[in-house]
Amino acid sequence: MDRRPNILFLMSDEHRADVAGFAGNTIVRTPTLDWLAQTGVVFTNAYTPSPICVPGRQCMMAGQFARHCKCEVYGDDLAPGYMTFARRFSQYAYSTIACGKLHHMGTDQLQGWLHRSLSQVGMDNSYIEGRVEEEFQKYTKRPSLFSDEMIPEQEISGKWSDAKEILRAGVGKSNIAKNDEYAAVGAIGCIDWHFLDPYYDKANPNRPMLLKVSFQQPHYPYFTDEAKFNYYLNRVKPYENDKPFDHPFLSRRQVVPGVDVSERDIIRAIAAYYGMIETIDSLYKRVLDALEDAGQNLDDWIIVYTTDHGEMLGEHGIWEKQKFFEGSVRVPLIIRWPKGFDGGRVIDKNVNLCDLFATLCDLAGIPVPDGLDSRSLVPLLKGEPCDWDNESVSQFGGKNLMIKQDDLKYQYYGEDMPEVLFDLKKDPGETVNFMSDPAYGEQIRYFRNRRGQLGF
Repeated sequence: MDRRPNILFLMSDEHRADVAGFAGNTIVRTPTLDWLAQTGVVFTNAYTPSPICVPGRQCMMAGQFARHCKCEVYGDDLAPGYMTFARRFSQYAYSTIACGKLHHMGTDQLQGWLHRSLSQVGMDNSYIEGRVEEEFQKYTKRPSLFSDEMIPEQEISGKWSDAKEILRAGVGKSNIAKNDEYAAVGAIGCIDWHFLDPYYDKANPNRPMLLKVSFQQPHYPYFTDEAKFNYYLNRVKPYENDKPFDHPFLSRRQVVPGVDVSERDIIRAIAAYYGMIETIDSLYKRVLDALEDAGQNLDDWIIVYTTDHGEMLGEHGIWEKQKFFEGSVRVPLIIRWPKGFDGGRVIDKNVNLCDLFATLCDLAGIPVPDGLDSRSLVPLLKGEPCDWDNESVSQFGGKNLMIKQDDLKYQYYGEDMPEVLFDLKKDPGETVNFMSDPAYGEQIRYFRNRRGQLGF
């Protein structure tokens, strides 16, 4: 390979896989993502390695499962200097640029990226070396503006209830929406700098670029502009499957319609969520237009679109993520490169965001480091015969594990909770636990053995 291909990695946060035009949703307007899907390859069974923001993102960057890269809970981060795919591509002379959200919590805020635009999340206080605890306790938080009581830092909860999140949804512009606009502007600026630089003439368009543009929407709070909110308000509907699943973990943090919130409140939150997805779709179009304006042929670029995890959006009475239901753990994934493989295809094999590390290396002709859980998707992308291990793994919280093999999804939540087995072919709504069905005995033995191999 004489010249390695440029790569554009588009990412969102908390985008439910079925809320996109290319996924068959006839209400949401996603023309940019639909174009990528029509001319690229869509993976309909792509899964996050961890259905929480920080572990999901770091596992993807490291090409390793959560337990292997030691990012299992919110707040964990990769060790400084970790081998991410950004670091690997930097080693091979790529100009690696990240615009928008990375969500590193530790001391290494770049983790292999050479340039960073708009660092919205800085280092967590827990990573401060030599932290003087008594000093931090001076700067605590009052429970309200009218209270003199002070809450110790370790007792401060940064998140209110899911019900309150729904009740606040509607028309507005949150900080994450503003950050996404800044990230798009930053990406466009980096494109101009790399390919044009008309002021200093230091452009280096022959050097390959890995550009990541990572938006925070449609992560809550659920706010969108008035025009989009009004468009979706009388078009969206709550999920019919809103009854909690009978399981001590999978029913945790449920929001009960008619008790905690009204149906109208739910509709308003869903309408705002749809509007946020339309917003990021338009921002992606601005980035693609900037590349073309800079003289780039998009067919020369490898373009990836995905998110870190899904959003339950009221299905099973659950909002947000942290569940192994499809709405939370399944993610959209599109890869487009007309010069490398034919587009307009759909692949239903089970794949994982961890697989992107090896895939990008393979496409760019870069050796894949040892010790990864990542598998190259290139044989699937090129339609080549391959003996694909049709498995995907997701884990979080130290003891929660999902293994999906073909249409079966096994879940383990520790010794003190029941195991769960879904058969998505028979029960796509995930309403029946087949663990006690003797017809699945052989498969259950397989999953338990595989669980042991994964250290659970």
